[in-house]
Amino acid sequence: YPFFQKSPRRTGEKQTSSLIFFYGLVGAVILIDQFSKFLALEFLSSQGSIAVFPSVLSLTLVKNRGVAFGLFSQAEPILFTVITLSLLALLFVANRPQHQTNLLDRWALSLILGGAIGNWIDRVRFSAVIDFIDFHVWPVFNVADSAITVGVSLYLAGIFLGHSKTRRRAE
Repeated sequence: YPFFQKSPRRTGEKQTSSLIFFYGLVGAVILIDQFSKFLALEFLSSQGSIAVFPSVLSLTLVKNRGVAFGLFSQAEPILFTVITLSLLALLFVANRPQHQTNLLDRWALSLILGGAIGNWIDRVRFSAVIDFIDFHVWPVFNVADSAITVGVSLYLAGIFLGHSKTRRRAE
């Protein structure tokens, strides 16, 4: 995990295992995301939409040129630049040596980074993000989007739980 530099809490083997955990999870998210998109492109391109659970879940191939829910799809060059800079900022945050983290933060950042890189790869390869999971009541999404959503949720839960602990100690 990137916060291994000169941390008073992590030394030797703990630093190495944290680094392996972080980048291993990032890599696993990217691999699962890209493989699922490969399958979607292979099998959904000619099929149209496939109902997995009728009226609940379908597999529907969508090429999203915008950000969440297709927003800003007309601003592709600017959007790609902003996303690339955001990804670099996230990598910078992940490698700040002074940042203290816990296991929940490591999971959260790993999922967010893996999902962001997975969608960024799509933008480089296809000039769009490949989406295919369709719950009919929500815009079509993919594995990377799910990883980002879970990561942000974990991070927010960590903030909330951290504030709760601080509040309890103060009382």
